[in-house]
Amino acid sequence: MIKLPKTIRENLHFLSVEVDSQVASLQSFFEEPGNPRMRRILDRAGYAYNLKTRIHNSTVQKLRAGKRRAQRDISLRSVEFIATDLERIAEISRNCVKQLEYVEHYALLQNKRHLKMLKRVRRGLNALEDALEARDSAPAIQIGQLNDRLLDDYKKLLRGYAAGLKAHPEHSEELIALLFVAYEFRQMGDALLHISESIISANLGQPVSFERYFSLQSLVAELDEDEDDLKIHTIAETRSGSAISGISGKEEESGYLAIFKDGEKRKLKEERQGVRSWHEIYPGLAPRILSYKKRGQSAALLIEHLPGHTFEQIVLNESDALVDETLKRLGKTLKSIWSQTRTLEPVSANFMQQMQKRLPEVYRIHPEFDQGDGFICGVPVTSFTTLVERLQEREKGWPAPFSVYIHGDFNVDNIIYDPLEKRINFIDLHRSRYMDYVQDVSVFMVSNYRLQILDVETRARIMSLAQAFYKRAYRYARKQQDELFEIRLALGLARSFATSTRFIHDKSLARRMFLRARYLLEQVDRLQPGEEKSYRIPMKEIFVD
Repeated sequence: MIKLPKTIRENLHFLSVEVDSQVASLQSFFEEPGNPRMRRILDRAGYAYNLKTRIHNSTVQKLRAGKRRAQRDISLRSVEFIATDLERIAEISRNCVKQLEYVEHYALLQNKRHLKMLKRVRRGLNALEDALEARDSAPAIQIGQLNDRLLDDYKKLLRGYAAGLKAHPEHSEELIALLFVAYEFRQMGDALLHISESIISANLGQPVSFERYFSLQSLVAELDEDEDDLKIHTIAETRSGSAISGISGKEEESGYLAIFKDGEKRKLKEERQGVRSWHEIYPGLAPRILSYKKRGQSAALLIEHLPGHTFEQIVLNESDALVDETLKRLGKTLKSIWSQTRTLEPVSANFMQQMQKRLPEVYRIHPEFDQGDGFICGVPVTSFTTLVERLQEREKGWPAPFSVYIHGDFNVDNIIYDPLEKRINFIDLHRSRYMDYVQDVSVFMVSNYRLQILDVETRARIMSLAQAFYKRAYRYARKQQDELFEIRLALGLARSFATSTRFIHDKSLARRMFLRARYLLEQVDRLQPGEEKSYRIPMKEIFVD
């Protein structure tokens, strides 16, 4: 049940009644084609807009006033979204009127289908206030389910008018206008779905889509807890579009019962397979998958909650002693993984190829980086893109002498350390595969550097940590007689430094990272054939602020 201030509740009531009135006016046209009543929709455009604006202004004032409370805040934001979607339905009604003015031959109308769709829309509008007052999300779900029926109706209208275009080409303009009207009716279904999601989000206390709600509902049944006692807490939203939430029980202080992750089916399927592979290759490192559900093009995972802290949390918040302990345990874990999974098959990470794929996105975020070949005081300066293209060909001759099973996205927030059990765990494993271990080494080092922390002491700790990790990887490479470790690491660091800038808005930090990438590429580019094995990365110059 969503509790709203009186002013917002009243304006929302007036808005829902006004929008229903406009849809009813549109309905009158299909009940009696030519009915002038529908034209009043155009005259009342300002009223719905004003009511929406009043609701938005009231929610902003309430959000500013008093202490922030998560449940109240999300309820107010949800009502703001509902008002926007209601006004959108009013706007759609106006669009329909404008299109219907092109129709003169009313025999072309598929009146019954249009009327059925409008009745569904009005059913959703009339259920809105009851859904807001309800103690559960069932009424809101019913509003959202109207979208599927409206979609089916739209498809039938589409087929009917498409056939009409073939049979009556002389009425093509009118039939095209009716196709637009059918599409506008379809958009009303989307608006109802968004309204449904806003109500469900307010009830759950966090933003949630219709698909996500059903995935969550089906998965929490796997937990040995009363569903009414479960609480959901937003943890993160990934760049790939997945949402991650923690699920806690009645006793919240005992921690999360499980982690819920949902998103694109393909990516979650890859993560599920990655976890399975880790259990087979190196048991105990990856969390257990408690349940997996798919629905259309979406999927959801219920994952075992791992105790401990992410490496990022430890670096930023914990003592030097715990940082050293975590790094030491991580080094031992990686050495064990690399030893147990090593194969004698040479492999290339193709860092420059990876770079080329991501550079267009980097340049979209930071267009100032995209500079062509030029001259400075008569000295030729090679563009970054040209450097990448040139080194892509040379990199083919520098493969890793062996492959190991890697994490594939070895960022500091994908590593968990439990100081009580003294155990390392990995999460977010959808990119795991056999590959050059330098891929994980370079990603880890740069993910430390790109932490947007300005505190001088913390930055110094981060730089020191990256260099200490490098030394561990270097010693491993020497023991394995990997003579091209340094040059591959230079390319891997350059790749990670440059491509990570597409996630960074801070121009100063992004520029420092991009210049480091260029510096490394220029160094490698200047090497003559035969000098590759003697190359050493100027680590102190790279990892310093």
